[in-house]
Amino acid sequence: MDFGELRNYFEENFAVRGELGAGLSVWKDGEEIVGFTGGFKDRNRTEKWDAKTLAPVYSASKGPAAATLLHALSKHGLDENDLVSEVWIGFPLPAATFGQMLSHQCGLAALSQNSDVYDHRAVIAAIEHTAPEWSPGYGQGYHPRTYGFLLDECVRRLTGKTLGDFWCDEIARPMKIDFWIGLPESEWGRVAQLVPGRAKPSAFEEGFYQIYSQSGTLTRRAFTSPRGLHAIAEMNEPKAWSAGLPAIGGVGSASGLSKFYQCAIGALESPFSAGVIRALGSLQISGEDKVLLRETAFTCGCQKDPVDEHGQKKRFLYGNSTAAFGHPGSGGSHGFGDPASGVSFGYVMNQMELSVMPGERCVGLVERV
Repeated sequence: MDFGELRNYFEENFAVRGELGAGLSVWKDGEEIVGFTGGFKDRNRTEKWDAKTLAPVYSASKGPAAATLLHALSKHGLDENDLVSEVWIGFPLPAATFGQMLSHQCGLAALSQNSDVYDHRAVIAAIEHTAPEWSPGYGQGYHPRTYGFLLDECVRRLTGKTLGDFWCDEIARPMKIDFWIGLPESEWGRVAQLVPGRAKPSAFEEGFYQIYSQSGTLTRRAFTSPRGLHAIAEMNEPKAWSAGLPAIGGVGSASGLSKFYQCAIGALESPFSAGVIRALGSLQISGEDKVLLRETAFTCGCQKDPVDEHGQKKRFLYGNSTAAFGHPGSGGSHGFGDPASGVSFGYVMNQMELSVMPGERCVGLVERV
């Protein structure tokens, strides 16, 4: 296969688009067909990025995290149509389903009580005492940080393990997926140093950041609760990598992220049941997002590109296929899979972009894939 155009664009990212270090992995039908690496792991350009380099991927963690909860539900004879309250008695929306929680419909994006991101019990208590901003059936709003605690608490109640441990024991280790939700000390030396974004936000993103910068807005509260881990410097500390935060704390290689999506689309035999694979790829809700302030389309844990009334895509973060689904990470990391073609994509990097959605460096790669 000739991947010359793709490689050229990848290399141009370093030459003209400000890339520091990055990895790109493309799998198809159970095999890795592209594995590009380039640049450096650190700001001072002393350590080269290679195939074993890991990077914190922020919200690109949400896809693997959602798959972990769905797998735990499946092992207990449950699925996305069951009520969260059957597992978590104190959940503040007793009539909400797991599918609604996984697709950001429960209005729990911002906490009414202050709590620390490293204190799981305190965050769960805050969730239980938070009045939802809206109820299922009244739209969606991205849960950037609370999402991980919602999923983690359910997995803990189902299995007696943290979500990160259950992910490792049941999925990542058996499948040799190089992606961690709770990075062990033995792997710390592989992690790239994140460098704060320096690009000016696009005109569309400026609208988001204008609202984000205003104290008291739902967008601002959602991205700042629970408190902690708001600075890039904090995400460069082992404490953040090892905490096992399912919404924002995943650490992985490009190949590991792409291989996960091979499992998620059923291109690799894995522990996932057919029901888990269906739930990950099936649209749950689409519309204007109350937090991201743009149109979003959610499955049970992943995103899709929204479509118009004729079924045509309105944007192409997940390629040309309407079947494709995945999840980006703040700053630029991205992963997705397309069950129609058998292709999956993983991109991780360390020069952050000032954007909550994939930027030019990543989108150009997606277009060429």
